[in-house]
Amino acid sequence: MVKGNHMISNGHFHKYWQRHIRTWFNQPARKYRRRQNRIKKAKAVFPRPAKGPIRPIVHCPSQRYNTKIRPGRGFTLAELKGAGLTKRFAQTIGIAVDPRRQNKSVESCQQNIQRLKEYRSKLILFPIHPRQKVRKGDATEEECKLAKQLQGPVMPISNEKPEVTFAKLSDEEKKFGAFQAIRQARLHARFFGARAKKAKDAAENENNAPGGGGGSEKKGKK
Repeated sequence: MVKGNHMISNGHFHKYWQRHIRTWFNQPARKYRRRQNRIKKAKAVFPRPAKGPIRPIVHCPSQRYNTKIRPGRGFTLAELKGAGLTKRFAQTIGIAVDPRRQNKSVESCQQNIQRLKEYRSKLILFPIHPRQKVRKGDATEEECKLAKQLQGPVMPISNEKPEVTFAKLSDEEKKFGAFQAIRQARLHARFFGARAKKAKDAAENENNAPGGGGGSEKKGKK
């Protein structure tokens, strides 16, 4: 608002504002097109899973999110070796492989190895040439007829929800002060070395003093 005898400001309202507006009237059509593409892809990859290959369990980066797990890009070569699979064969049976990823812990490696073994036990492996002789590990003709295409993700990964339990507080727990306990623990950790050195020097002075414990022990040995 203009105050006093100042100039009236120009609002610059004579803009072609319709040029800067973005509309989304094609949203329903794009939704239908995406659905048709999904159906088309599922028919093309049948009887393989429609959502793609199986993914490993990895932990999110940074200290803030490392307790959460999510699907990774692919299994490492060490995990495939632990499950008794090769890189080429794993890629042909719907297993994602990432040769660049490295295992940082034994626990996560074993977890993904067990995941691969479980997937391998549930897998119905179709023969390459139906007319030829069935190879070792291939499914029979009856098992192939029972196979159904999986629409959702293969062996979905979900974070475990923490269990909350309720209990009555005792008198000792009510009197307990967390702030004071943390401060005491920090002080003990800070002065642990100095206090240990002080106690050691005091014990040596007692042993070296006349009539102390060290002299009586020497006399008893003699």
